[in-house]
Amino acid sequence: MNKIYLTGLLCCLLSLTVQAQAPKWAEKARRAVILVATYDAGGKLLHTGNGFFVTEQGVALSDFSLFEGAARAEVVNTDGQKMPVTSILGADGMYDVVKFQVAIAGKKVPALALAASQPAEGAAAYLLPYATQKVAPLSGKVSGIDKVAEQYGYYTLSMPLQAKMVSCPLLTETGEVFGLAQQSSGADTTSISYAIDARYAFDRAITPLAYNDRALQSIGIKKALPDTAEQALVYLFMASTQMPAEEYMTLLNDFIAQYPESSDGYLRRASARIYADPQAVDAVQADLDKALSVAQQKDAVYYERAKFIYTYLVNHPEATGWSWDTALEEVKQAIAIQSQPVYLKQKGDIEFAKADYPAALASYEEVNRSELASPATLFSIVRTKQLMGAPQEEYLALMDSCVAQFSKPYTSEAAPYLQERAQMRLDAGQARLAIVDYDAFYDAMKGEVGDLFYYRRGQAALMGRQFQRALDDMEKAIELNPGELTYRAELALVNLRIGRNDEAIKVLQTALQMDANYAEGYRLMGIAYLQKKQPSEACQQFAKAKELGDTLVDELIAKHCK
Repeated sequence: MNKIYLTGLLCCLLSLTVQAQAPKWAEKARRAVILVATYDAGGKLLHTGNGFFVTEQGVALSDFSLFEGAARAEVVNTDGQKMPVTSILGADGMYDVVKFQVAIAGKKVPALALAASQPAEGAAAYLLPYATQKVAPLSGKVSGIDKVAEQYGYYTLSMPLQAKMVSCPLLTETGEVFGLAQQSSGADTTSISYAIDARYAFDRAITPLAYNDRALQSIGIKKALPDTAEQALVYLFMASTQMPAEEYMTLLNDFIAQYPESSDGYLRRASARIYADPQAVDAVQADLDKALSVAQQKDAVYYERAKFIYTYLVNHPEATGWSWDTALEEVKQAIAIQSQPVYLKQKGDIEFAKADYPAALASYEEVNRSELASPATLFSIVRTKQLMGAPQEEYLALMDSCVAQFSKPYTSEAAPYLQERAQMRLDAGQARLAIVDYDAFYDAMKGEVGDLFYYRRGQAALMGRQFQRALDDMEKAIELNPGELTYRAELALVNLRIGRNDEAIKVLQTALQMDANYAEGYRLMGIAYLQKKQPSEACQQFAKAKELGDTLVDELIAKHCK
């Protein structure tokens, strides 16, 4: 009994001694410590714990475990005021730290100053718990320091730690915070505790690539944007491909609020708005106008506006909110300020869309004389000349120049141009040259081609009188897409060309089993019977084709079915 009494008296005296020796800064510092409560999406309390303010504007630090899985959080200061957590500013699951923003009640809050340097081993350390009443800090010493990320410390302290003191601040003798108390997994928790460097927690930030950070993703509370507009734009780009449209719009609004002088925010919001609602032309135009008004480089924004309207009209040809002339006027404004090849290319694209081919050709030719010249710009000239009715040999020569810009062996970059030239050569009656291009396309794509490729190369092989190859390609097209009746009709035609009438009939019978109303199938079947010198059966097939609306069969009926 006396032993218990003496032990209790000793603890009381120790407490009084600590109170008496409490640093002068303790009472003021106490007011920077906060209670943190986190909640799930349904509003159920998840965790409560500690934290503390490190700026007077409401930036606070705590442990990541407290926030993991949380959809909402709030803090309570030592005066009992509740304040919501508005955003996460950084997190690290490995070292269990989180940095967050609180919507403060007033202009400023009491905050702890970060220690300018690490305390030395043997230095005094003070742990300050959350308390609504005056309380003395626990005292101890720094007994060990390990390196974290080269410039930060992980501290071992000769100080006991209770579970409710996790994430309380550890301060130097002068009242500067140097660490966050951390949960110990060691055997001795009665005399030893640990802390992570407060500067490490404070330096956690939202980086341009942070959208995919696992720790941040595990917190449902809104994440802050990076600290510069340039980094925030990269973050926006990453988020735009993965974030739900509604959340992305909120993020855009946050960007504009944080960086109101950045024209990119208004341009991106305009794109998001028109994507969500193609009829929201007025709201979108307001964003486009605001982007122009705040822009430092007006020509760049005029160009972006022209490109925006051009893209909208391509996707919505019946739209009435803007016109090709509107887009053209925008890009002309950009060119008037500073003539750049990319602006001229956009001007040509708009003129091409307007079917003003002479003007488009002039723009494309000017681009092709600039540093922007490429196979793509040369192909724009080719396509324009085609639509202007230029001789085949003229635009085929240009297409040769286009392909010549690629070196062999061709890669997938050259593949689209090889395919285009193959079709042009086929249209010009150069079937065997077309096959050469299709083969080069196949190699450039490393054989990763679809049914349409085999159909087109099979047509070229048929025209080039390479009949076995035509048969093989048509059969491959059918293998890849067995439901496409056109491929079966084309296979039947190849068989008809080489006198394999029975094979053609079998192919067509299969097609007609798939679709009994396939009129072309009956017409081709009739031709097969004609070649077999069975006019009666042929005329029955022609009649069925006519009944189903095939107009090409009329001449055959007039000639063979009197």
